[in-house]
Amino acid sequence: MKKKPLPVVEVKIEKLVHGGQGLGVLPDGRKVFVWNALPGETLQVQLTKQRKDYAEGIAQEILRSAPERTQPFDEAYLSTSPWQIMEFATENAQKQAILQETFAREKVAVPEMTFVTKGPEHHYRNKMEYSFWADDHGLHLALYQRGTHGKQIVAGSSIARPEIDEVAGKICTVLQQHGVRGSQLKTVVLRCNQAGEVVAALFAKDKDFPVIKELQAVCKGITVCFSNPKSPASVVTKELYAYGDLTLRDTLLGKEIAYDVHSFFQVNVPVFVAALEQIQLLSSGAKDIIDLYSGVGTIGIPVGASVLVELDPHNVAMAKHNAAKQPVKVVHASTEQALEYITPEACVIVDPPRAGLHPKVVDSLIAQKPAQIIYLSCNPVTQARDLAQLQEAYTVAELTGYNFFPRTPHIESLVNLVRK
Repeated sequence: MKKKPLPVVEVKIEKLVHGGQGLGVLPDGRKVFVWNALPGETLQVQLTKQRKDYAEGIAQEILRSAPERTQPFDEAYLSTSPWQIMEFATENAQKQAILQETFAREKVAVPEMTFVTKGPEHHYRNKMEYSFWADDHGLHLALYQRGTHGKQIVAGSSIARPEIDEVAGKICTVLQQHGVRGSQLKTVVLRCNQAGEVVAALFAKDKDFPVIKELQAVCKGITVCFSNPKSPASVVTKELYAYGDLTLRDTLLGKEIAYDVHSFFQVNVPVFVAALEQIQLLSSGAKDIIDLYSGVGTIGIPVGASVLVELDPHNVAMAKHNAAKQPVKVVHASTEQALEYITPEACVIVDPPRAGLHPKVVDSLIAQKPAQIIYLSCNPVTQARDLAQLQEAYTVAELTGYNFFPRTPHIESLVNLVRK
């Protein structure tokens, strides 16, 4: 039985919220979260989700436009960078306001915020993931449309480094020339270093995916992987074959850091370096620096940490390579399994995933009371939750927001916690 389409409703937007949507109220009193929306606008909104307490939707028509609204660069902007609809100065102001509101909601006492943006607002991203779509005209790069399971054909993205989109296009052309069908493919992940070198991972749903030698000429290195078609995620079930060198290198505060297409590495290097310089300054007087959730060592190695703790085995291998000439111990463990490295004398650096700190880590930090905690977060909501607990033993001495992801609603924030 065909589902009845959800209604189109008129909504006035009050403000932008964490996550990037505009907040409005439906006639029945429920909150509605709307994409393609700015504060003060009146919109015709196509609802995409209905729940008992709230709804979600996408603005289809702008009845009353905010003066800050701008024309998006990309047709598929909602898929990758939904804040292309506003002036860049407005974006930065909105991110600061969301940060302040997030900490206030958790009753975390913070000093006046510094907000940092650096480098271009477009063509900055050094990692992209594209899907595929095939039709009568051939094979195309594609992105999933926000709020649906459908795909939209694209040639690239205005937030991607141009080298990435160039290589993605070449890969698509080679696949089409060899008669590869869209149903055989999941996605292609591409990474680029500051020198413009590109590596790629092509994820196929077909374990008998053909060997295509022409792929070796498209970039510095490419791996073709079988990824279980029962899972929507592009993860490696088995590497089928590879060409070239999959390792990239960038220099951070004078230290060469190697990573590859499967490693975690910051997507906006100029802004990350600004944050790294701040971390180095804040930790400069520490006797012992411990880097938890360390990845490949992008923070700990440049700032002189003595211990790196990381769970992902691939990141651990790269971290050991990067630390080979440094007096650094690399520990392969989850942070909650390496609590013995949290000591009263240490400066502890944490850069956890979006879920924030594990409860055992928070408890250990409160119990051991290291002299200083430097907390970099890609999710201020979970960071504020953790700080609400930590502030019984610590004072937030400094707060800096970073626009790591221009034209998107994502915010990075750095806090310096000093023991009371």
